[in-house]
Amino acid sequence: MPGPGDGGRERDEVGYGDLFEDGSDDALVGRAGELDRIRAFLASADRGRALLLSGQAGVGKTALLGAVAKAASASGTRVLHAAGVEFEADVSYSGLNQVLFPLADTFGELRDTHRDALRVALGFGGGPPPDRLVVSSATLMLLRQVSAAEPYLLVVDDLPWIDRASAAVLGFVARRLAGSAVGFLGAMRSGSESFFNGGGVPEYEVPPLDATSSRALLDARFPHLAERVRQRLLVESEGNPLALMELPAVLTGQQRAALENLPAVLPLGGRLQALFVSRVSRLPPAARWLLLLATTDGTGDLGVLRAAAREAGHLRDLDDLAHAERDRLVHVDEGTRRLVFRHPLIRSSVVAASTSAERRAAHRALARVARHPERRAWHLGEASVEPDEEVAALLERAAHRITARGDAVGAVAALIRAADLSPLGADRARRLAEAAYIGADATGELRGASELLDHARRADPDHVGSLHSAAAAVYLVINGDGDIDTAHRLLVGAVESGAHGYDATDHALVDAVHLLVLLCFFSGRAEPWEPLYAAMARLRPEPPALLSVVAKTFSDPARSGVGALAELESLLGGLPEETDPGRIVRLGTASLYADRLGDVREASWKVVLQGRDGGPVRRHLGALMHLCLDDYLTGRWDECVELAEEGIQLCEDSGYAFFTWYFWYCRAVVAGPRGDSGTADRLTERIVRWATPRGVGAALHYARQVRTVVDLGRGDFESAYRNATAISPAGTFASHVPHALWVAMDLVEAAVRTGRHPEAAAHAAAMREAGLAALSPRLALLAGGAEALCAADHAEAVRLFDRALALPGIERLPFDRARVRLAYGERLRRARATTEARGPLSEAYETFTLLGARPWAERASKELRATGWAAPGTAADGKALTPQEREIAHLAASGLSNKQIAERLYLSHRTVGAHLYQIFPKLGIGSRAALRDALAALEE
Repeated sequence: MPGPGDGGRERDEVGYGDLFEDGSDDALVGRAGELDRIRAFLASADRGRALLLSGQAGVGKTALLGAVAKAASASGTRVLHAAGVEFEADVSYSGLNQVLFPLADTFGELRDTHRDALRVALGFGGGPPPDRLVVSSATLMLLRQVSAAEPYLLVVDDLPWIDRASAAVLGFVARRLAGSAVGFLGAMRSGSESFFNGGGVPEYEVPPLDATSSRALLDARFPHLAERVRQRLLVESEGNPLALMELPAVLTGQQRAALENLPAVLPLGGRLQALFVSRVSRLPPAARWLLLLATTDGTGDLGVLRAAAREAGHLRDLDDLAHAERDRLVHVDEGTRRLVFRHPLIRSSVVAASTSAERRAAHRALARVARHPERRAWHLGEASVEPDEEVAALLERAAHRITARGDAVGAVAALIRAADLSPLGADRARRLAEAAYIGADATGELRGASELLDHARRADPDHVGSLHSAAAAVYLVINGDGDIDTAHRLLVGAVESGAHGYDATDHALVDAVHLLVLLCFFSGRAEPWEPLYAAMARLRPEPPALLSVVAKTFSDPARSGVGALAELESLLGGLPEETDPGRIVRLGTASLYADRLGDVREASWKVVLQGRDGGPVRRHLGALMHLCLDDYLTGRWDECVELAEEGIQLCEDSGYAFFTWYFWYCRAVVAGPRGDSGTADRLTERIVRWATPRGVGAALHYARQVRTVVDLGRGDFESAYRNATAISPAGTFASHVPHALWVAMDLVEAAVRTGRHPEAAAHAAAMREAGLAALSPRLALLAGGAEALCAADHAEAVRLFDRALALPGIERLPFDRARVRLAYGERLRRARATTEARGPLSEAYETFTLLGARPWAERASKELRATGWAAPGTAADGKALTPQEREIAHLAASGLSNKQIAERLYLSHRTVGAHLYQIFPKLGIGSRAALRDALAALEE
């Protein structure tokens, strides 16, 4: 007897529940809502207990039928199964035979007329063909009789392939089940034609899986997919469960690991081909050709499609598309006048149904009518079967334009194809080396970059010293077990021996020098900068503006930063129109020690969001780092920690192990001031252990800066002085140690509090002589605070503190400003000006409390108590709201939903909910409605 799994054309939804051992409903990932809806409907006798499921092929209709049937059986309902089978579609009553065969022994309980009609119709006896109405009535009577003893459920899959006679009987029965203990559940593909007359039978269209469930299903079956591949599969499948399981299965291991580029149109597995390709194959040849042109073009532009069709000799315009439209494969969007495939898998089916010669012909036709140089290059590349330098050169130029737009993955693919078409080994090696560099520098595919470098060496052994080869190798060295000095020597050697003529328009050279800037910075020493400055001096006609600025503000800003500010401001002015994520991150790097990260914030968020959607990983990491540092300076400490965690995970997932230390630092630099010295000590120790053998001196400076702030907060001024002077000695700024700027006032404060007044005064003088106040408002604040700390005359100290705290632009620097206020209040109290001290001390206390900087708040509180005034109150339970909690609370009080708040603050709605969960008890309230009054009371 045929059953639901016997080769029907719609066997697309074969249970994706088999991923789970328990076989429970939970096995249907993301389908709890659909199952509840189906069961509730079938349990409701007043609604007829009949339901028709529809949906696209592969969406999971069969899996839902199976889950409902299993649950029904477990609850005592007897289930009768049937499934349409293509080769039985012309056999009358074959479908009804599947349904009623298990009940053959009960036919004798019917009246003779009904019994004989069923026996003849189902092939159990001989006689003249029975009237269909009699068969229908007999089936209904039989089901009502047997259901008097136990409930029944009819489950019929693939209704379009049920034979005409059975479909008519089943439709008759489904419409007449009210008041019985019989349920009917059928399924069919949306838009398919069927003999089943479902008039009066409710229909429920099964939707695709949502994004979360799609990812969960994909990760359950293929947990080790590279993120970029995962994103592509999620987009292509559009929530289709069968596609989520089949598409990864036909990829190679290299493709699943992103070591090999995915094709423009993904290949289909066997079941997907059976479902979709057969529909395409039934179309007339002219319609299939037009669909192949549309698939190959990818834009849906009807003008391009018409022109390419004519170019290929198709003279019937686009009329032949009507066949595909009628079969619901495509439709024309009347608003945009573009051809739209109803599902991405149909495009894959079109390719699967074509020959390689047909695909090349389509690419040639599209290349001849392409107006865009990049598209023309791509089509020519796909149409070529032999080496062709002209096409390879077009693809290489296209790759450079694509890179400027920020599409690193597309650029790598274009360069690899250009290399494939390169007649000469030297050209092939050069293009493969550039692809390796872009892959290592931007996409996060380090293993793929290593393989591309191997291919480049085999193509031309003499090319091993090229700039792109060296730059790609640098990323492999530093993200492995190599040290900074080795990477530096490798890149300097490539720059100094290259045949580039120091041409400032040579992109490979400029990229290499930018990378050399980073290596010099990572070293934390002055000596590695010398070959960089030599290379910069030889660039002709002059260094590019961004490279020039980075080499001044990121190298030794205490000496060269101020002179680069005008250039930096000019570059930042063009940031709103910037689309290249690499350039955005480089602007952030140039802005770091000039304290202009706030100007890059919006652009950095765009890069992060692009990265979360599968964009360049290396850029994603750089933008995260800049946002974390800006968050720290501006008091968004909760967000700083969240983004640091994202960065740590991204480094682990992508293989960019080197950059993890940045995010350890970002976690530590918040944990320290908040009094979590255990976390701060653990993370800084981890940085030191990792950085020391690799020669990453900059990481050691960052770790010591965290320890300095921790020591100052807990009053260990001797340790703070040792850590600060390990970064830069008192009285000067160590050459090419830019992070010395971040501990300048720390060193002065520690020196003053340990009685080292000459050292404190010398360092304050060094800040003044370096002109740090001109570099940024933050450094002006810190320089002013340092000078006030050193002032011997009380009136002079008061004047200097007042001047520093009146500087414009320091409002967005809560921690630094509160620290200067604390120092001011401490100075006033020690001068017995207790009344005057209360103002700056209370303001400092409030800011520290809002930031959650507990040790610093305790210092301020202690000083306040010494003035005879208790510390100001906080929230109802004695705990203060952090700045982010306060911002979320105000937005919630204004009426915004969690989702709206999340979108505004670039958080997840779950994070917003978690914050509100913490906020309510702090404010002593139980609902959003009380937020407004509670916040008003808090601010009084």
